[in-house]
Amino acid sequence: MLERHEIEAFLVLAEELHFGRTAERLHVSTARISQTVRKLERRVGAPLFVRTSRRVEPTALGAQLAEELRPAWEAVGAAVRRVADAGHGRTGTLRVAFAGPAAGQLLVGVAERFRGRLPGWEATLREAELVDRIALLRAGEVDLVFAEYPLREPDLVPGPVLVSEPRMLALPAGHPLAQQDAVTPEQLADLPLVQLPSAVPESFRADRTPARTPNGRPIPPGPEGGTLNEILTLVGAGRGAFPLGAQARRYHPRPDVAYRPLADAPPVQWGLLHHRDRPTPATEAFNRAAQDLLGVDG
Repeated sequence: MLERHEIEAFLVLAEELHFGRTAERLHVSTARISQTVRKLERRVGAPLFVRTSRRVEPTALGAQLAEELRPAWEAVGAAVRRVADAGHGRTGTLRVAFAGPAAGQLLVGVAERFRGRLPGWEATLREAELVDRIALLRAGEVDLVFAEYPLREPDLVPGPVLVSEPRMLALPAGHPLAQQDAVTPEQLADLPLVQLPSAVPESFRADRTPARTPNGRPIPPGPEGGTLNEILTLVGAGRGAFPLGAQARRYHPRPDVAYRPLADAPPVQWGLLHHRDRPTPATEAFNRAAQDLLGVDG
C-alpha cells in the first residue's frame, strides 16, 4: 500500500515537473521529494520520471500511474472533506416538517435563504399532521417543526413567532352564526367545537377547543377530527365549529364551510420548534432565515 506522503509527492511532481516547486507546495525539502520518488520507483520496479539537469518528465508508466491514481486520490480527499465539514457543522441536511400549502409555500422561500446562509447545507421539507410532526421531532427524524402555537412541552423549544394571523371560526355554512359578520367568544357556547385527538399537546387543545367561554359558559364538545380535512368535513356536515387562522379562507375554501372572524380573540401564531436536546447552528440559521424573509425582529 502506498502511504499518503508518497501519493502526494508523486502526483504533485507529475503536475509541477519540478522538484523545487513540488517541495515548496508540500512544505518539505527537495531531498525529501527525491527520496520519496526513488522509494516509490523501487516499489513499482520501474522509473516513473526521467530526470535531467534541465527538465523532469514522467515515463510512460509514470504517466499511466498518475492518470489512474489522481481520480481515486481526489475522491478520497473529497470524502474526507465532506465528513470533516459534517463533523464541524459546515454541511448537511436540515429536515423540516410542516402541514398545509400556506406553510409549504413559506418554507420553500425560507429554505432558499437558508442555503444562502449556509452553503453546503440543504433543507428538505416534509408534510405531516401536528401529532405526527411532534412524534417525528421527538424521534429525531426531523430537526424542526413549523407549527401553530402555543405548544408548551418540556422537551420542545419554540422559536420566535414568525407569522401572526387573525383567528377565524370555521362554521357550517347554513348555521345562523354564519350569517353574522363576526362571532364573539361567548357565542362559542351555542354550538359544539370539533375536538382534537388526545395525542395533541394539551396546551394546544386548550387554546383551540376550550371547555368554557371567557364568562364561564360551557362549550359543548363535538366529534374528534384527526386532520384538518377531517375537521372541515365535520364542520361542513353540521357537527360543530373549529377555530383556525385566517389563511384557511384562501387555502381551504369549501361550499359547506363559512369562515367568520372571532371577535376580540388572540391571533393564531406560528413558529419553528426544535427539540431541547438538539439545537444546532443549522436550526438557528433556518430560524434566522425565516425571520429575515418575514421581517421579524430577533
